[in-house]
Amino acid sequence: MKIVAWSGPRNLSTAMMYAFGNRADFEVLDEPFYAAYLAATGLDHPMRAEILASQTTDAAEVARLCAAAPGPTRGHSYQKHMAHHMVPGFPMGWSDGAVHLHLIRHPARVIASYGAKRGEITEADIGFAAQAALYDRVGGLVIDTADLRDDPRGMLGRFCAEVGLPWSDAMLAWPEGGHAADGVWASHWYNAVHRSTGFAGPEGPLPVVDRDDLLAAALPFYRALKSRALPPSDQSAS
Repeated sequence: MKIVAWSGPRNLSTAMMYAFGNRADFEVLDEPFYAAYLAATGLDHPMRAEILASQTTDAAEVARLCAAAPGPTRGHSYQKHMAHHMVPGFPMGWSDGAVHLHLIRHPARVIASYGAKRGEITEADIGFAAQAALYDRVGGLVIDTADLRDDPRGMLGRFCAEVGLPWSDAMLAWPEGGHAADGVWASHWYNAVHRSTGFAGPEGPLPVVDRDDLLAAALPFYRALKSRALPPSDQSAS
């Protein structure tokens, strides 16, 4: 099985990669199109030079990597992708036949979390429009990460049942300090998850953000995807 996971930044995407990476039957891949995206757009991201040096910038070569079957020792793969990394013209055929998973988070939380790491933010940076467009193109299952944090076992168990994957308790915890598959950018972005050994508990009230324009731009896309999300586990009987 190949799971292709889409999100924007600050959507628990790394924690989810760690959950699958802690299974004995999964290999994981961390944002393989990042360098190709930076090269194609010319954007100045934190650690740009290091990222460009660490990965191929040839989108076709990345696509071949993503299309490859999982290694024989593990049998399944989980690929973590940022939706906005798939710029026009990048190949998508590599994802045909995969299980598509979309992780979403309320944009107020994304804006607050992303803003703590990078000063200037646009809607394209947080990727809500790009993710909604990808969902319309490839479909798949949607998980709101608020529900995941409220009940990791329930939501992960529901996802595994939906895709026909046996449950593993290994998904609920991982070693502190990161994963061998982490991209070079981990030192800038993954500090909190490197200190973790499992999913954090429920989030508090929504943060107040000073970017009403950005919030207004992202909310319609979030709400559209939220309407398609797997229901929280306490609604399993409904």
